[in-house]
Amino acid sequence: MDISKLKSAFAKDLKQAKDAKGLEALKVKYLGRKEGELNKILKSLKDMPLAEKKKVGPAANALRAEIESALSEKSQSLKDGSGPAAGQVDVFMPGKKVSAGHLHPLTRIENEIKDIFLGLNFSVVEGPEAENEYYNFDALNIPANHPARDMWDTFWLGQKEGVGKMLMRTHTSPMQIRYMEKNQPPIQIIVPGRVFRFEATDASHEINFHQVEGLMIGEKVNLANFKYVMEQFFKKFFGRETKVRFRPSYFPFVEPGLEVDVELNGKWLEVMGAGMVHPAVLDRVKLDPKKYQGFAFGMGLERLAMIKYKIPDIRLFYSGDLRFINQF
Repeated sequence: MDISKLKSAFAKDLKQAKDAKGLEALKVKYLGRKEGELNKILKSLKDMPLAEKKKVGPAANALRAEIESALSEKSQSLKDGSGPAAGQVDVFMPGKKVSAGHLHPLTRIENEIKDIFLGLNFSVVEGPEAENEYYNFDALNIPANHPARDMWDTFWLGQKEGVGKMLMRTHTSPMQIRYMEKNQPPIQIIVPGRVFRFEATDASHEINFHQVEGLMIGEKVNLANFKYVMEQFFKKFFGRETKVRFRPSYFPFVEPGLEVDVELNGKWLEVMGAGMVHPAVLDRVKLDPKKYQGFAFGMGLERLAMIKYKIPDIRLFYSGDLRFINQF
């Protein structure tokens, strides 16, 4: 076979090669030391006239370089096109970086709050998001037509037989009642969860957000206990230099009611509503208010996250924008 025919045959075979195994077979067929087609031509040079040797020798060497280059390019194209060739594994190729999951900033905040309260001997419990009117309002000293109901803009779901009017819970406080119905003091729990309000959205308001409810009930639980727990929590959450203050306020299910503020960078910020559990609430769950007392508190996860991470708009938490989420 002369040089031109060998070149044409190789080009045809190269087009048909589909994988690394096929390319290796071509290399042996054309460049193999013993039976390679090109070596057969080189071995025949000794029998050729001098003039022909001067033509065939350089042409054969040029073809060798051309075949080697073509095989290398085809091998690379197979790798670039679909990774390792079919049925083959290229152990020299670098592995692909695995993208791990990323915790949402609200999940990070919730986990941090849970860890702090678990360290203060509180348990973590959860409750239903679709709640009935009794647990969301009535049992919390907010009966029908009570003006305090105007404090919560409610998503009503309709009537459910045997249960009453259903709604999307407006706070996590219903779990106070559910837990006290089934458990006797001493009680120390927090209740993280999503809540819903029928209101317009803006930089500081959303139709759904997250709260953490807290409850501590015992025979000698008082505001001094509450003050200690809150100071310990906020110093662990925001830093040991954090100052905490308490102001009188009103919530129908506590008496007295309190607002809790923290001082950060010289500015006081409201972060929590709280107070001593109202005797009427204890009566509802058949606990003697003369024997048992306790405190309850509620705080918004989004508000705490916005303060801690300096986030200007609550709607960013629900934007689904990975540029935002991956910062945390």
